[in-house]
Amino acid sequence: MIGFAAQRLMEQVEGQTGAAYGEKHPERLAQRNGYRDRIWETRAGTVELRIPKLRKGSYFPGFLEPRRMAEKALTAVVQEAYVHGVSTRSVDDLVQAMGMTGISKSQVSRLCGEIDDKVKAFLGRPIEGDWPYLWIDATYVKVRQNGRIVSVAVIVAVGVNSDGRREVLGMDIGPSEAETFWTAFLRKLARRGLRGVKLVVSDAHEGIKAAVSKVLNATWQRCRVRFMRNALAHAGKSGRRVVSAFIATAFAQDDAEAARAQWRKVADQLRLKLPKLAGFLDEAETDVLAYMTFPPQHRTKLHSTNPIERLNGEIKRRTEVVGILPNEDAIVRLIGAILLEQNDEWAVQRARYMTLETIAPLSDDPTVSLPAIAS
Repeated sequence: MIGFAAQRLMEQVEGQTGAAYGEKHPERLAQRNGYRDRIWETRAGTVELRIPKLRKGSYFPGFLEPRRMAEKALTAVVQEAYVHGVSTRSVDDLVQAMGMTGISKSQVSRLCGEIDDKVKAFLGRPIEGDWPYLWIDATYVKVRQNGRIVSVAVIVAVGVNSDGRREVLGMDIGPSEAETFWTAFLRKLARRGLRGVKLVVSDAHEGIKAAVSKVLNATWQRCRVRFMRNALAHAGKSGRRVVSAFIATAFAQDDAEAARAQWRKVADQLRLKLPKLAGFLDEAETDVLAYMTFPPQHRTKLHSTNPIERLNGEIKRRTEVVGILPNEDAIVRLIGAILLEQNDEWAVQRARYMTLETIAPLSDDPTVSLPAIAS
């Protein structure tokens, strides 16, 4: 009944098209362009909606709230900063710019409580099934602690499951990227059910590498993009383009064995003129080429942390609005809401991040990895 009423309400899109669906009219303003699916959570239950799309312009029904979770979290963080008397980066001006006046502690508590419950449930949910691929990375934000302003590491984990779907699996906050911190984080994920990890992709940090070996017993892939930045620093300005092209020939190979052979050939060619760079290549070979042992269809998404860095970029963009967060609860609230929002967007995407046919063989679950029996 609710779904029927909602679909009737969305017929107001005709006000933007200038004509009814399928009607030929000289005053038509825009053409319809199919539908997009949207889940609508109501007190009466979950309703599946089909929102009309337009070829020119856009339409969104007024009874829905588009992407409001993170905005509410941002508002709550700014309000809390105001209540706590934080003046850094002109919080008063920021509050006024957002149209907020007369903020009370009861308003803050009510708004924060609503968001905190959802974020806590999201970050603590059980992790089910196999997750062959895991990307982990850290970004830093500023927070007030005991009257001082300090930078803390916010680490995020994103995984792809045996269905080829991508999800945010967890986040945590710590003073630095020490091995103990990464180990504790991965153990939390394991307690929630993380299993079946075959490859972990991250930056070159010894703490991460040791924690992955200790907790997950998985292969570690060093981010290729960041490796290249470090490698080219040994090449000098005049030689960077040539060196980059040399190293790229190893990445262009069809399989791991050919890639390793080409890698060593490139290192030997550079050894006489650039011995430090050649040694750097020798040390990094195993970790930078680890992704080459996995299916070719996945390699463009496995060789770097780019998939999670885009998410970190969004986190940076949102947190810089506040500048200095008032406490760690505010960090979890704001960043947790951003991650929840992103996870919801991934969940409703029609296309899988990786196809089921190519990722299913990596699963430890025999019901997933075995091919279907022909009838």
